[in-house]
Amino acid sequence: MEGMQTDAIATIVDQWKRERPDLDPAPMLVIARLFRLTDTLDQRLRPPFAAAGLGNGDFDVLAALRRAGRPYALSAGELSRTVLVTTGAITKRVDRLEARGLVRRSVDEADSRGRLITLTAEGADLTDELIAVHLDNQRRLLAGLGEEERAQLAGLLERLAATVSAD
Repeated sequence: MEGMQTDAIATIVDQWKRERPDLDPAPMLVIARLFRLTDTLDQRLRPPFAAAGLGNGDFDVLAALRRAGRPYALSAGELSRTVLVTTGAITKRVDRLEARGLVRRSVDEADSRGRLITLTAEGADLTDELIAVHLDNQRRLLAGLGEEERAQLAGLLERLAATVSAD
């Protein structure tokens, strides 16, 4: 865009072009920016969760349970697949959330060897409150893009994710 300052990544790419003209550093314009954006977005989105006393990833568990619909219950394996972390990580998160009264564990009636993690009423209320704040923060962070640009970016990121996952 005209009038925009060159960002640090563009400067790095220009330096590599100068120092190694035999290489094409253009992929850095996407990959390095994605890495920097990930860090920045995490820093900007994290404060409401921290203010609610939630550790990293705790809200992901609460949100997965809430999205599951009534009775807001999933097994550790289902949570692991939904949140994309190991069952060990899920166990640690559930331990913290259970200690706060936001979730409870119970025996799975369909499989007495299994355990279900269920969102408590307090957990559901907190999740509903925080998801509204979280979405407002996301909208604010994307405000520099128009609706069409956001849709285009979402589509491009979806394609990139599919391409990277296929490798």
